[in-house]
Amino acid sequence: MNDVDDTDHKNRNPYYPRHSCLNSHRLRVCFMSGTYFSPISHPKTIMNTEPESRANEYLKGIVANLPEKPGIYQYLNTEGTIIYVGKAKNLKKRVYSYFSKEHEPGKTRVLVSKIADIRYIVVNTEEDALLLENNLIKKYKPRYNVLLKDDKTYPSICVQNEYFPRVFRTRKIIRNGSSYYGPYSHIPSMYAVLDLIKHLYPLRTCSLNLTPENIRAGKFNVCLEYHIKNCAGPCIGLQSQEDYLKNIDEIKEILKGNTQEISRMLLEKMQTLAGEMKFEEAQKVKEKFLLIENYRSKSEVVSAVLHNIDVFSIEEDESNSAFINYLHITNGAINQAFTFEYKKKLNESKEELLTLGIIEMRERYKSQSREIIVPFELDLELNNIVFTVPQRGDKKKLLDLSILNVKQYKDDRLKQAEKLNPEQRSMRLMKEIQQELHLDRPPLQIECFDNSNIQGSDAVAACVVFKKAKPSKKDYRKYNIKTVVGPDDYASMKEVVRRRYQRAIEENTPLPDLIITDGGKGQMEVVREVIEDELNLAIPIAGLAKDNRHRTSELLFGFPPQTIGIKQQSPLFRLLTQIQDEVHRFAISFHRDKRSKRQVASALDNIKGIGEKTKTALLKEFKSVKRIKEASFEEISAVIGEAKAKTVKAGLSDESSEN
Repeated sequence: MNDVDDTDHKNRNPYYPRHSCLNSHRLRVCFMSGTYFSPISHPKTIMNTEPESRANEYLKGIVANLPEKPGIYQYLNTEGTIIYVGKAKNLKKRVYSYFSKEHEPGKTRVLVSKIADIRYIVVNTEEDALLLENNLIKKYKPRYNVLLKDDKTYPSICVQNEYFPRVFRTRKIIRNGSSYYGPYSHIPSMYAVLDLIKHLYPLRTCSLNLTPENIRAGKFNVCLEYHIKNCAGPCIGLQSQEDYLKNIDEIKEILKGNTQEISRMLLEKMQTLAGEMKFEEAQKVKEKFLLIENYRSKSEVVSAVLHNIDVFSIEEDESNSAFINYLHITNGAINQAFTFEYKKKLNESKEELLTLGIIEMRERYKSQSREIIVPFELDLELNNIVFTVPQRGDKKKLLDLSILNVKQYKDDRLKQAEKLNPEQRSMRLMKEIQQELHLDRPPLQIECFDNSNIQGSDAVAACVVFKKAKPSKKDYRKYNIKTVVGPDDYASMKEVVRRRYQRAIEENTPLPDLIITDGGKGQMEVVREVIEDELNLAIPIAGLAKDNRHRTSELLFGFPPQTIGIKQQSPLFRLLTQIQDEVHRFAISFHRDKRSKRQVASALDNIKGIGEKTKTALLKEFKSVKRIKEASFEEISAVIGEAKAKTVKAGLSDESSEN
């Protein structure tokens, strides 16, 4: 195909396009290669010696002469390398759209800036354009086209074109009249089919040249396969070609997925033989019937009335990848299933990617289905093919099954990537929070507050910090409530938040990207009053409410607060639960420590002249303040000395008299 090769421009007519004809196994169409050149000089010379405006005028001249017909277009850089291949219903309108507007900063703008030349191929239909685009992308692998990541060869089952055909697996397709079934993306499924065939039919596995002449001449002897009853001995004339080919025809039907028809035929044959009192032969047919039925039961049977249907679904992720699932249905059973990944280059839409995937998979698997089930309407017309977007029934179940598979594949790929790069998981979770709460940027630093007290006594508060979705324990802070009397959670929250961020402002330390309160609407409001009304800060505020079992139940955001729907089994919900549990644990631990210290050592704390070492020694010996009071002067003196013993005795006596 001369028009798509990178040849020198100088020998071409600078004023008129060159006509040629495109040939392939699927289509034969005439096309016009639209490589135009300025009568002044070579395009490379223009790009190198003339201002950029002259280059733009050169490209605009090409665009102005483009036909309004279906076809594909190719963008070339200054070196003559194809950097992008696209298809269009209307070549002129499509290519014009690249140069008629200012593109947002990104890969599309970069692509346009690197275009030095344009070629095009006119075809008869949009379907031809799709096929040609798919072939050219595979051939040239342009830098700015989507990349099909999984392009490896899968094995197929071959029924060899021979006098006595062999059935075997292969990865090579040889056009010699043999029949090929597949390819099989799920290798165990292929082996299951081959194993079924092996148990149902005695087939030869040798590579002998079994021609009628060689068999009549007696050139061969039976092998071990004959003796163990895996082969009926066609090599020595013990099995006729007619009988052998009858088995091959049934095998082909199984490979096509028509197991229902084979099962019905075997059942009828079994009943006929039984009616004729040929019970031994009927038993052999019954064994085959049971094997077929067992195989069918392991297949995903959808509906016996669905036949020869393709199903496609698509999912995208955050890393410019798109995943497409393909199912092929024959006689109500799924006999092909494959999920693959496209790497986006120019922010292609779901519609564009799904269209590419449909063409790719139908080409790869040689699908002749006349109905294609898709999740949404496509601006695509293929000859004698109907596109269906089902809303209910068996076809909707098929689509749901395909969506389930593509989502699972996406999740699996994501988990694999996160194992290799743990930071990826953190960034994904932060982006999810950003999307759910409509934040300006991902919340790299999240701070969460909680209070703890018992009827107002030993009131404390805690602040935990999560950086990049992971706890940063060195940044955790504990607070003793100083200005609040009694059990007032709202006032305590105000005090702590005020102290926290007043100090951050004074010391010019980084502020959080998101504040979370352990509580609902009330806690959120008092935090907002401090952050916005008092400190004039713009920090998003969210709340985590709990259910009656004290478990995280919902995320609140906005003023007035609204419930943000998050699946409770999702990684994001687990992160929010972890944040809430962590701040609660930290606050409770601090409260318990403070209460314990007050209860255990309060009497000794009030005695002047008694330090930490003395208190520790006494408590280690006597275990409690009560036992210290009950101890004699001599017992205490033996531990801390007479002078300190007098002080302790006097101090404890004064406390007892006051009480």
